[in-house]
Amino acid sequence: MNLPLFLSMFIFTAFRALSEEASRPSVVKVGAIFTSKSINGRVSKVAIEAAEQDVNSDMSVLGGTKLSVTFHDSNYSGFLGILGALTFMGSDTVAIIGPQNAVMAHALSHLANELHVPLLSFTALDPTLASLQYPFFLQTAPNDHFQMTAIADMVSYFGWSKVVALFSDDDQSRNGVTALADKLVERRCKISYKAALPPDPRATPNDVAEQLSKIRMRECRVIVLLTYSATGLLVFDVAKELGMMERGYVWIASTWLSTVLDSNSPLSPRIANSIQGALTLRPHTPDSERKRAFVARWDQLSNGTVGLNPYGLYAYDTVWLIARALKRLLDQGGKISFSNNTSFTGVQGGTINLGALRRFDGGKQLLSNILETNMIGLTGPIGFPDRSALRPAFEIINVIGNGEFKQIGYWSNYSGLSVVPPEVLYIKEPVRSIANQHLDTVVWPGGTTITPRGWVFRDNGRQLLIGVPNRVSYKNFVSQVNGTNIVQGYCIDVFLAAIKLLPYTVPYRFLLFGDGHKNPSYTELVNKITIGEFDAVVGDITIVTNRTKIVDFTQPYIESGLVVVTPVKKLNSIAWAFLRPFTPLTWAIIASFFLFVGTVVWILEHRVNDEFRGPPRQQIITILWFSFSTMFFAHRENTMSTLGKMVMLIWLFVVLILTSSYTASLTSILTIRHLSSPITGIDTLITSNEPIGFQVGSFAENYLSKELDIPQFRLVALGSPNEYAKALENGTVAAVVDERPYIELFLSDHCMFAVRGQEFTKSGWGFAFPKGSPIAVDMSTAILNLSENGELQRIHNRWLSKKGCALHGSDIQSEQLPLESFWGLFVICAIVCLVSLIIYFWKMIHEFSKHFPRVSEPSEHASSRSERILNFLAFIDEKEDESRKRLKRKRNEMLSNGNGIQDELRTKGTEILDVPNGRHNGETRLR
Repeated sequence: MNLPLFLSMFIFTAFRALSEEASRPSVVKVGAIFTSKSINGRVSKVAIEAAEQDVNSDMSVLGGTKLSVTFHDSNYSGFLGILGALTFMGSDTVAIIGPQNAVMAHALSHLANELHVPLLSFTALDPTLASLQYPFFLQTAPNDHFQMTAIADMVSYFGWSKVVALFSDDDQSRNGVTALADKLVERRCKISYKAALPPDPRATPNDVAEQLSKIRMRECRVIVLLTYSATGLLVFDVAKELGMMERGYVWIASTWLSTVLDSNSPLSPRIANSIQGALTLRPHTPDSERKRAFVARWDQLSNGTVGLNPYGLYAYDTVWLIARALKRLLDQGGKISFSNNTSFTGVQGGTINLGALRRFDGGKQLLSNILETNMIGLTGPIGFPDRSALRPAFEIINVIGNGEFKQIGYWSNYSGLSVVPPEVLYIKEPVRSIANQHLDTVVWPGGTTITPRGWVFRDNGRQLLIGVPNRVSYKNFVSQVNGTNIVQGYCIDVFLAAIKLLPYTVPYRFLLFGDGHKNPSYTELVNKITIGEFDAVVGDITIVTNRTKIVDFTQPYIESGLVVVTPVKKLNSIAWAFLRPFTPLTWAIIASFFLFVGTVVWILEHRVNDEFRGPPRQQIITILWFSFSTMFFAHRENTMSTLGKMVMLIWLFVVLILTSSYTASLTSILTIRHLSSPITGIDTLITSNEPIGFQVGSFAENYLSKELDIPQFRLVALGSPNEYAKALENGTVAAVVDERPYIELFLSDHCMFAVRGQEFTKSGWGFAFPKGSPIAVDMSTAILNLSENGELQRIHNRWLSKKGCALHGSDIQSEQLPLESFWGLFVICAIVCLVSLIIYFWKMIHEFSKHFPRVSEPSEHASSRSERILNFLAFIDEKEDESRKRLKRKRNEMLSNGNGIQDELRTKGTEILDVPNGRHNGETRLR
């Protein structure tokens, strides 16, 4: 390379570098909006200043450009926060860290959209701020959507079904409650009550006491506290005074409590005592060398004024995030420039200088660089897939007393609850099943390690008002003791036995429902729960669909189902009773098959078996004897042919099935009391157009009319077992439809009636409670225990034991065995017989054709066919050995006749084609 060219290239490169350096700004301004008096505001200020210093001291980041972060104190005021943002956006600020809360974030996001200034916040974590409505707002820490998912998983893990949400009435907490409600519903839980407090820090002790008093009067004892440090500590202080930090309560606080524990250590004895037993969440940041080094620097950076919490780490990483995005912007040739916003042209701002608000020309590119960031910070890997933080995770903290706390587990969006750090689980397949969710032991309020059940009875132990049907019939189930308010019966004893198994005391009082003259409507009784008149209903309450829509039922304690009862007559024994096992058609088919199979076996055995030969009369007798003797396996004749043995094998199997079925059916007919009635079940009852009886108050009336479309005029209400009997005896009703437990008790005293057909509904009886009542679940568990230990059966025997004739009350009718029960056997047998005959005749024709020569004279064609048929019949009628001898002799005669025919044909001038080697095989070929 020559010298002039080298010098020109050097001068060009130097000039370009100087021009690029001249185009880089000396200072890039970034704003930060926080409340300096808050914990997060104090921690964030220290962390941001440290990050600013570290960025400016690292020349590989921004080179000669200095990052300048300016702070603005919003002092808990949304108005002051907006003024600070306007000040920053009027002074060529490229990005703003903050604001600290969601109230300002919603307002400032609209301004950021106009001026293209990115807003990056790690504390304004309202889930709704992640929407596409706010493209220039980015949350650099996991938002509350993930925190609410973690709380919902905790609620489900501990087995609670309801929670109370106590929250500050601002955007972030209010939207957090909405997200929590959605996540709880996914886990079949719900928020039973919402209590709102004035926005932080304006809540007063009276405000808090008023809401806590309302919560204390409710049954739910799981309280989720979504607020900030000032209000949160006040809530715990007042709750302690009201006795709401005692055993039985559960408190789950959002991440504000962990920031208090991390940044305000040691806590004052008053605060430490008031939060004992509470659970809280802390954003999880994986351990690393850089994190440990920063933690070691913290006391020097903060001068011991405040402790470090995870949001300080997010603040530090946010500054570096902006710095790296700015570096890419400058390396890509971008410029830090601002221009007037045409949207504000002509807008009269009064004393506000809207013209000073200028749009950041590189705002979109800077935002794009931020979203494309892939770096490792103090908080771990940093990136924003779908505009949300990577791998959101939380640590679950339990305050155990004196301001001390222990970590009982982790929650991650990847694997749910675990005692293993999320970093270990990231390398495994995600498993979110309940069986794989684990947490360490928790010390709950009151110092207990027993998980609270999460609810108590309302009104400080007010007695449950339990509705009981005042029955006038079937009093074995539920009845009132004469002259007293005492109730007794099978259902009552089951309830009392179950309630004794509950791990807590349940105060209750029975209240009778009904006028005592007729059975009450059970639908009306269940509806009393929905209007608050009863807290529960105990009795013979059937669990049906319409009722489950308005109340919760326990596990059924007795099976039930609708059955049909009719009057019956005993079948008289007759001389021909032995024919009853089979229907007439079945008998006819059986007889036909005996003859058919006997004939088939005779055909197959006739040529080879001497036992199947003889005069025609003797052979007919042999066929009949052989056929019907197989019924008793008493046949003397042995089968010799392979086909005959195959047919006999199948037929004897069919006979075995038929005789076994006949024996079983006949035994039943002769030994069991049989009943006869024109009504054989619900199907014949529906088509009979006869009146149908039902029990007053039962759901059977609605089922028959609505589900089975039986006209109302056919339904007759009956109030007692005696009315059942009278109506059935005098023909007022053709049948009674009622539930099996009632019918079993009825039939124990009335032996002249019986159940016809099968149950046509499947249900059970249970105790009814209001929707979402936790006691319904506990009672179900108790009923299962009663069933397992046998107590449920003992109660049943004590109240519902059957009398002597009860065994005759069930439908024991023995139906005749129809042809459909055996048609498969008959089809198989018929196929085997036909196939055997086809094989046999094919074999006979082949053998006959092989040994019997054909006569080819046309004039003798008809006589030859007749002769061949007769010869074939004679062939299959003869014994196999004799037939072979005769056919050989006949063949020789025909061959000799064939030679004479050849001479005669030659005389007539007919050309004869000789078979090679002189072999004619009985045939003469002509041309």
